[in-house]
Amino acid sequence: MEALAEKIKTKVAETGFDNSVKLNCGSDGVITINGTSVSTQDGPADCTISLSKDDLESMIAGELSPTAAFMQGKLKVEGDMSVAMQLSQIL
Repeated sequence: MEALAEKIKTKVAETGFDNSVKLNCGSDGVITINGTSVSTQDGPADCTISLSKDDLESMIAGELSPTAAFMQGKLKVEGDMSVAMQLSQIL
C-alpha cells in the first residue's frame, strides 16, 4: 500500500486537489488523501471509495477507468460523490 500511496502522492501533488478521500482496500489497508497529503493511516474523509487493491493498481496504471470500475460494480462510493469525481480526473 505504501508504494501505491507514493504513486498517488505524485499525481495529487501537481493538481491542487483540496478534498479528503479514503481509498479502502479492505484487508489490504487504506490510503487517505487529504488535500495533497497522502498516507496509509485510516482517518475521516469527505468520501470513502471501497475497491480491491488490484483494481486500485489498475486505475493508477491507467488500465482501468474509474468510471468503468464504478459502472461494473468494482468500486463503491460513500459520502460526497462530487469529491470522488474530482479524484477520478486525477487518477
